[in-house]
Amino acid sequence: MFTLANKVALVTGASRGIGKAIATRLAEQGALVVCAARGDNAKATADAITAAGGKAEALSLDVTDDAAVAQAPAGIVEKHGRLDILVCNAGITRDQLLMRMKRDDWDAVIATNLTAAFTLAQAAIRPMLKQKGGRIIAVSSVVGQIGNAGQTNYAASKAGLIGFAKALAREVASRGITVNVITPGMIDTDMTRAIAEKAQMDWAAQIPLGRLGTGDDIAAAACYLASDEAAYITGHVLAVNGGMNM
Repeated sequence: MFTLANKVALVTGASRGIGKAIATRLAEQGALVVCAARGDNAKATADAITAAGGKAEALSLDVTDDAAVAQAPAGIVEKHGRLDILVCNAGITRDQLLMRMKRDDWDAVIATNLTAAFTLAQAAIRPMLKQKGGRIIAVSSVVGQIGNAGQTNYAASKAGLIGFAKALAREVASRGITVNVITPGMIDTDMTRAIAEKAQMDWAAQIPLGRLGTGDDIAAAACYLASDEAAYITGHVLAVNGGMNM
């Protein structure tokens, strides 16, 4: 597998689910991982990584706090000397049919899922430009590609990440920074388990590989895109969805 020795990574939404799996896999491959989430929610992830012999620390970060987000990469560079990998994974849902959706629910999802990626990437590319290299990975969703009733806000935010990443990839490619997107399908996480059982079964029936994905499936893709082996891949959307959307 790929080595990430001597790399420093920042993973948002690292307290559980996909973010926790990505942080854990990056650390297993040798990276020092800063696990970010609100309050002390990422501490358990960081503690588990260090207990297993990896290198990690927790960072209290609300990705909708622009000032805190803008300072996070600089703080990591000040402490560790560099920032090589940024994984924009933090995300929320506020599902409702459009006719009933409250503006606050629209704004909250866009702020967490899309605007936070803008703020983080803007701050992270500064040290990456100086290093003349880096990896930015945005975790989108199959819903951003095919849509889903009751998730106009979520679909818009996740589709926006794809356009954002493609544009940024063109801006920073000449400096050795790659920007890519992973679009998970139906993944077995706390968020998915909160969906009604019938809805879960309906979605699962659309998966040609016949099973829900796991956090490890997404983490493996993230680890590859973060590695030197993926140095010639940028502006790409890597679908990890069991064939839901081909």
